[in-house]
Formats: sequence, structure tokens, C-alpha cells
Amino acid sequence: MQQSSSTILRKSLAFLTPYTKQIVIASIALVFTAGLTLGLVQYVRVIVDKGFVAGSTESLNGAILGFVIVALLQAAGTFARFYWVSWLGERVTADIRKAVYSHIIDLHPGYFEDNLSGEIQSRITTDTTLIQSVVGSSASIALRNLLMMVGGTIFLFITNPKLTSVVLICIPLVIGPILYFGRKVRKLSRSSQDEIANVGAYVGESIQQIKTVQAYNHQGHDDAQFSRHVETAFKVALNRILMRSFLITVVMTLVFGALAVMIWVGGQDVINGVMSAGELTAFVAYAVLVASAVGAISQVISELQRAAGAMERLMELLEAENEIVAPANPRHFEAEFKGTLELKDLTFSYPSRPDTPALNSISLLVKPGESVALVGPSGAGKSTLFDLVLRFYDPQSGSLSLDGINIRELDPKELRRHIAIVSQQPTMFTGNVWENIRYGRPDASDAEVRAAAESAFANEFIEKLPQGYDSYLGESGIRVSGGQKQRIAIARAILKDPEILLLDEATSALDAESERKVQLALEKLMKNRTSLVIAHRLGTVKNVDRIAVLELGHLIAQGSHAELMKTCELYANLANLQFNDSAVSDIKQALP
Repeated sequence: MQQSSSTILRKSLAFLTPYTKQIVIASIALVFTAGLTLGLVQYVRVIVDKGFVAGSTESLNGAILGFVIVALLQAAGTFARFYWVSWLGERVTADIRKAVYSHIIDLHPGYFEDNLSGEIQSRITTDTTLIQSVVGSSASIALRNLLMMVGGTIFLFITNPKLTSVVLICIPLVIGPILYFGRKVRKLSRSSQDEIANVGAYVGESIQQIKTVQAYNHQGHDDAQFSRHVETAFKVALNRILMRSFLITVVMTLVFGALAVMIWVGGQDVINGVMSAGELTAFVAYAVLVASAVGAISQVISELQRAAGAMERLMELLEAENEIVAPANPRHFEAEFKGTLELKDLTFSYPSRPDTPALNSISLLVKPGESVALVGPSGAGKSTLFDLVLRFYDPQSGSLSLDGINIRELDPKELRRHIAIVSQQPTMFTGNVWENIRYGRPDASDAEVRAAAESAFANEFIEKLPQGYDSYLGESGIRVSGGQKQRIAIARAILKDPEILLLDEATSALDAESERKVQLALEKLMKNRTSLVIAHRLGTVKNVDRIAVLELGHLIAQGSHAELMKTCELYANLANLQFNDSAVSDIKQALP
């Protein structure tokens, strides 16, 4: 729903309020330069009447000297105005970007299922750049020209009231088109920014998945799709430009038409001796200033409407509600955190699939230091359970507790402080190895980072990278292999040293030798820690304390491998599909 301009202006002013001092300085400079510009016209009148017409060299010299002094003051005032207004534009833009990012980085993950990351990036970059241009330039131009228009009109009245009435006739004729076309420009500006965001989102997705794009020879199709996005954005922008062009044309035609009539009437008065040539010159100069000011304002109005559309998009981000928030009075773990994890009748459906429970009435108790493997076919709810433990979502019914405290009663940041996760597809951030491992604990020393890497058997390959730990990994870690990413992610979890571990088949991307080493590291890491392990390959569950079998969101069985082979048909079928008789025999022998 589109917000009113007054609402957007009121919300925007909140970002300007902290900089009252700078606004005052810029305003003084603005008024000062506008006043000097208006004053220059009086010197023009004196030069014409006293110098050219009267033939007085002394008067001409004095007027010229005053003109030069005023021009120098004008230059100084313009410097102050430009500097402080530009400063305000950059400062407010920085504050808006920080405020928006600070808000969205805390939003629940479900928000990003419905909102494209590319569009959010566009709002933080493109939209804020537009606002910077308006605050740092267009707004100043609008205010300056508004002062020129008001001041020029006053001087017009002082110089010749009769001629001024000719100019004033046009004011209602000018305001109407500005209001009418201005609203259309704002609406089209919003649409234009949305389409630009779609273009950015498509580019980002294609580049991030460039290997898949090229592997499927999809470049031609993507190129055609991108062209359609660009052409749509162009057409919307063209409509906006058309509206702006109509607005400027109508306003300029009316204003300069009135100016022509005024000059004709004034010329008749000079010919008839009613007014002097200097007065007519001054009047024409003021009229041109007023006309130019109105023309400039009509152009800037379009920019202000574009900024209103951009600010509206940013406000939508700032006002997006976070469904996962800390309670007003969060509880704390009073004693030493042990890591007891308990699920009671847990039922959850994703917002996009409200009628299909991802988890259905699940009850599970994981004792401190116990390791439990979650087994089941795709779509059984294993990864969903991880999301709920981390409180990325809240269940529709039932509860999830840590050490007897419902996680809804905890601050999410305190909850997640005790948990580390290693995903099947580990996330790497743009930066070097130090930064990616230290993501687990930003204040860790270099020695602690190295120790974590050694425990994850990552130190050996890291040292062989071109710059060792200083090596840049590229976007999403594109410069290292899948197995290397996984070991860096494991090192990150080791460095965090949490009480609860969530492992999503953490060794799936490793070769046999690396898997053996990392499995040893994980077993050491899991010791005396509460661990939930998603097991896609049943060969990795032989050392866990218990196996929980999930199917279509239901917990259908629990027990050891040997027990489940006898009592759970689904588990037995999964095992038989994955292992030959000898492999199954090896696992059985390895299990107690």
C-alpha cells in the first residue's frame, strides 16, 4: 500500500534530526546566497540607470565594485552551501543504509523466502544512492529556487506591482500540472525502482550459479530472459521520463509565456516614460529569476517524487516485522549450561505450506553429552528440526526446551551462543581463511584459529594455499574445493566450542582419507557434547548413542542400528539400499 508523501517525509525527517547544526549552517548559507543573487539585480539596475543612462563614470565604478564584492560573497556562500548540503546527503544515506542493514540482518529467515536477496540489495544500494542525490543536491536546489521564487516575487511587487500581476496569473496554472504529473511520476518511479531491482536480482543469481548456467548451456535462454527484464525496466522508465517531460514542458511554456507578455507590457511603459530602463531591466531580471526558479522546481519535483518512491521501498524494509524476537524479560541459564534438549509434541508447518506439517507431534529427549542421529528419506523433516532448534522459526504447537527452559523465553542470541552448526553445503564468506574460521568466534587469537584448523585436519591444505591463512577464498569460497570448505566449516565449529552440535552430514563432501581424519576430529569434538547428526549415509551413524527415524514429519522409531534393523522396516530398507551384505555385516560388528 502506497504511503502518503507527508508520512514518508515525517519518517525521513527522523534521519535528519540528529544533524540540526549542519542543517542550520546549510540553511544560513542557502538564504545568504539566495539573498545575494537577488541583491545583484539591484546593482544591475543601478549600473543601467546611473552608469549607462546617466553617463556617470563614478556611479558606474561604485556599482561595479559593489557587484564584484557581492559576487565574491556569493562564491563563499555557495562553497558553504554545497559542502554542508553534500555532507548531509552522504551522512543521511550512510545512516539509512546502516539502519536498513541492521534491521534486515536480524529478520527471521522466513522473511527471505518471500523477498529476493537481489531486490533487498538494490534497495540498500540503488535506492539509497537516489536519496543521497536528492538530499545532497536536489533538495538544496529546490529550497534555493523556492527562496528565489518568493524573494523575486517580492522584489517584483516592489519594482512594479502592475507587471507583477501578469506573473501571478500563472501561479495557479503552474501548480496544477506540478501536482498532477508529480503524483504520476512518483508512482512510475516506484515501479521503475522495482524493475531495476528485478534486473539486479537476475544478474546476481546468474553470476552466483555461473557453473550451472554454463554446464547446461543456458546462456542463450538467460540472456533472453535478462533482455526482457531490461526492456521492461526501460519501458517503465520511459513512461516516467514522458511524465517528467510533460510536466517541464507545460510549466516552462506557461511561465515564459507570461514573461513574454510582461516584457511587452513593460516595454510599452518604458516607451511611454512611465518607468525607467533600469527598472525594466531589474524587473525582467527578477522575472527571469522567478521563471527559472519555477522551472527548476518543476524538474526537482520529479526528483523528489522519485526519492519518495525509493524512501517508501526502504521504509518497507525498516518496518518489516521480525517474527522471531527476544521476550521483554528473557530468561537466562542460571546454572552451568548442560545441553539437555527436549521436544514435546512439536508440530510445525512452513508459512508457504501451512496445510502440510513438516514436523508432526514429535517428542524427543536428548540428554547432555548424548549424540542422536536423525535418519529418514528426503522431506522427512530432519533439516526443519535443526531450524527449530536454532529458532529460525517457531512451531505452531508444542515446545522445544534447553535445560528445561522453553527457547521462546530466551533471547535468540543467547540460545545460539551455545550452538554450532556444520551444514552439508557449508557457507563460505568473501574474505580469507582467518576470517572464515574466526566467524565462529571473532575474538579468537591466531593460535586458536590454527589449533581449530589442525583439529579439523584443515591446516595441511591451508598451508599449501598461495598465501596460507591469508589466502582469499573468493565469493562463496569458489577458490577451494567442497571438501576443503567442509573442513574450514568444521574448524569454525571447533573454534566456537559449543555445548550443542548440529551436524548435517558434515563429512559428505570429503574423500575417504579426509573423511576418516575429520570423522576422528568430529568424534573428539562430539565427546561430552549434545549432538544432533543428520545422517544421509547410514555408515556414519555407527558411533552415535541413538538413532531417530523420521518419515513425513513423524518420529516413527528410535534405537540402535541393530534394534532398528529388526523393528523398523523403513530403516531396514534404507540400510539395505545403501549397503551390500558385507558392509552391513561390518557395521553390525562395529556396533555394540
